[in-house]
Amino acid sequence: MQRNHGRNPHAGAPFTADEMDDAAIARALEDVSVPTLLLSCVHMTDDPAVVEEILSGPLRPQGLFLNEVQGFMSPEDQAAARAFAAGIVRDWRDRGCPEPEPVGPVLLKRMMDWITCEDVGAEYVPMLLEEMELDGTDARAAARPLDPATAAALPVVVIGCGMSGLLAAIRLQEAGFPYTVVEKNDGVGGTWWENTYPGARVDVGNHFYCYSFEGSDHWTEYFARQPELQAYFQRVLEKYDVGRHVRWGTEVTGATWDDASGTWAVHLGTGETLTARAVISAVGMLSRPALPAVPGEFEGPSFHTARWDHEVDLAGKDVVMVGAGATGFQVAPAIADEVGSLTVIQRSAQWMFPNPNYHGEVGPGVRWALRHLPFYARWYRFLIFYPGCDTGLVAAKVDPAWAPQETSVSEANDLARMMFADWITSQVPDDPELLAKVLPDYPPTGKRTLQDNGSWLRTLQREHVELVRAGVERLEPGGVVDSDGTFHRADVLVWATGFRANEFLLPLRITGRDGVDLREHWGTRPRAYLGMTVPGFPNFFCLYGPGTNLASGGSLIINSEMEVRYVVQCLTALADGALTALEPRQEKYDEWYERCQAELRQTVWASPHIEHNYYTNDAGEVHVLSPWRIVDFWAWTRTVDLADFEVR
Repeated sequence: MQRNHGRNPHAGAPFTADEMDDAAIARALEDVSVPTLLLSCVHMTDDPAVVEEILSGPLRPQGLFLNEVQGFMSPEDQAAARAFAAGIVRDWRDRGCPEPEPVGPVLLKRMMDWITCEDVGAEYVPMLLEEMELDGTDARAAARPLDPATAAALPVVVIGCGMSGLLAAIRLQEAGFPYTVVEKNDGVGGTWWENTYPGARVDVGNHFYCYSFEGSDHWTEYFARQPELQAYFQRVLEKYDVGRHVRWGTEVTGATWDDASGTWAVHLGTGETLTARAVISAVGMLSRPALPAVPGEFEGPSFHTARWDHEVDLAGKDVVMVGAGATGFQVAPAIADEVGSLTVIQRSAQWMFPNPNYHGEVGPGVRWALRHLPFYARWYRFLIFYPGCDTGLVAAKVDPAWAPQETSVSEANDLARMMFADWITSQVPDDPELLAKVLPDYPPTGKRTLQDNGSWLRTLQREHVELVRAGVERLEPGGVVDSDGTFHRADVLVWATGFRANEFLLPLRITGRDGVDLREHWGTRPRAYLGMTVPGFPNFFCLYGPGTNLASGGSLIINSEMEVRYVVQCLTALADGALTALEPRQEKYDEWYERCQAELRQTVWASPHIEHNYYTNDAGEVHVLSPWRIVDFWAWTRTVDLADFEVR
């Protein structure tokens, strides 16, 4: 038996008879998120009484928390809910699997409140409905394709073919703009092309860390590893035929604006120059490794995690790894079984919170439900997005009256500290010396908080693994001397020291009107209106620009989708109006920067009690993070207001 749900891709995919017989349904439902399943049942049933039984009955989630996809329902309630849902699924199957009728706004809001166990704010509902695409409409796509002759007059160059560069290419293509993507690597994926170190994986749930318009039923892990992530972007590249527009293995060295012609000359490392009416920078913030200047010389293999040397055999080797932030946290458990010894040199401990699914595999029942049950995939995406949507800002806000600020910045922040500390302490019950090294002494969420399934601390407690809380003083031919003067022998030296995050657009030289160099103009304070545009640099747009990184929740993909929609609207306004140039008004730019800085100064990320924080520059200022709610950024970027810009 085959069926087709028509035009809405989220109403379910075709299936064969043996994929939907009674036994297959029962097996699959043992694997799924029960709250998500019950909302899928609301779409499947045609009986209002059944809908009311689901939304008003006792089988319901008890709360919502990040990565807790069962809503804290008891095992008994989960079993009863699965049995109840199985009957609805069978009835839907026996009726020929009709495509569900549209659900009205009142019922949708009620469903949101039911699964979140709270009253979802009215301002969130339009954004969430757009994100879920329950009507099958990709609302962030170009509103309409331009007249080919009009679009042809506005060629665009995109710098980078990572997640945001690929997205920009797809949206430009939908709108009809001619475009060229220039990518320094030989393939798509950006950070997921470059970071091939052992253990590399995403730390946002994969069923949300993917484009809203591309399906999520294929992931094999809840937090996918690098090869699967890169393969995802490769599939999307091929599906939308973007590859023929990409110059692979070619680096952009800079771009120069010509005011007379209203064009950018984009300079390539090959010596060539491309002419464009607009330039979109999608170079990313974490693309240039940070290697500390350490005196001395090490004779063995030495490399940064973002430039992992797979020709080096670690088997039986003494490995010293410098740094244990988000990357080192992943590397250590991945190589511990292979190496002879592992010494981790870490300047400060990292806060972490429990996530048992961090290395978990997506079971066949989940993939079955994502693929076949109407809107299960969309509600599941909602379920993992909403708990991390803006809730982290509560714990990030500083309460000036709270004391002591050295360990937490507010009551909510202190509650997070206690929860995180309990989790860490529970894993090191009998080793006070190690606990003193791994338990942070600064306010939680002030640095990147890590998701943990226990693998990090289990690794550190192995006999051949040692954690050293120190810096690096110097290199010697056979190892490393730490800042306490202790020598650590090494056959291989791994630098897990992060990226030059505060040096936006490095190493590009972007020259705007009157010969102004953008990075010189910024100095140590990079900024852009809405994180995207800068006065004096017409028709130049940043994706993942200053002030857009998310430390409080969400996903960079949703931010990029908002930004790209905004940029394409700007380009469409240029094309429709036969305009030459568009740039933000100086007062808008200045006002935005001052608002951001005032807000950021009141967050834990700017706390003076946190050392070695890549969020801050040398002056302790934060320019990489967004202090705003995702819903506010969505509202501000949903529609371009040309009154914010100088146009000609």
